[in-house]
Amino acid sequence: MAGESESLAASALGPGLYVVATPIGNLGDITLRALEVLRSVERIACEDTRQTQKLLNHYQIPTPTVSCHEHNERRRAMELVEALKRGARIALVSDAGTPAVSDPGNWLVREAIAAGVRVIPVPGANAALSALVASGLASDEFRFFGFLPEKAGARRTRLEGLAAERRERAQTLVFFEAPHRILETLADLEAAWGPDLRVVLARELTKVHEEFWRGTVAELGRELGRREKIRGEMTLLVEAPARAALSSPGQTGPESIAGRVERLQTQNEVDKKEALKRLARELGKSKSELYRELQRERSRRR
Repeated sequence: MAGESESLAASALGPGLYVVATPIGNLGDITLRALEVLRSVERIACEDTRQTQKLLNHYQIPTPTVSCHEHNERRRAMELVEALKRGARIALVSDAGTPAVSDPGNWLVREAIAAGVRVIPVPGANAALSALVASGLASDEFRFFGFLPEKAGARRTRLEGLAAERRERAQTLVFFEAPHRILETLADLEAAWGPDLRVVLARELTKVHEEFWRGTVAELGRELGRREKIRGEMTLLVEAPARAALSSPGQTGPESIAGRVERLQTQNEVDKKEALKRLARELGKSKSELYRELQRERSRRR
């Protein structure tokens, strides 16, 4: 009877690519539907077959696996899509959480769609959403960025650009970050927004040592700086404050370049040169071009 019910479950599963979310730490977080799909498909495409095998062994799932990671995804996608076009049932998983969210899988999904193959999401655990709903920050409007650039200059440029964006109300920004870069990222956040920026760090979500830290970016930097070693998967949430339009109260026209430079100096406690550099980046201009505009503005006022 058990074998018959398993056979019926498999036959009820239609052909297509099943994008299956798996636990991000606690194995109990897998859904009943995900287990049924993993048992019923012909193959499971994995980011790391060794990591997925631990989950499959835990739930006694014998389905064969095949690797599909960042280094072979485009080549593997051709093989998998051909099988899908012939009516195969294939599951796509990452090492943890939802595939294609800062993990491999997006290329395979797009290729399957382009080939006319049905793509079926099987929802479940996700680190970004799990951190967001327990953060205490605004969850009705948020933006997910995945990992910030590894190179310091590119990371600072990205954060400064986000800080310069105009917002009618506060917005939560969600990032993934590696333990060895977290202190540098916090320093860059403080430089871009100031020490009072509200942040939440969610570490080791759903695991034994799960931790939430809530406070200002300066406080978090000091707290982590005192620790001998920083470990674990991290989700960093930032409350990007509302940013006023580029005109001052009572001002009818657009704010002058000189006024904007002065405001950036005051808000970020930087010198004039740095403020001019940030404004140039915000406007998508070179610093020399913006300086010439500033000079023309001053000559018009004389």
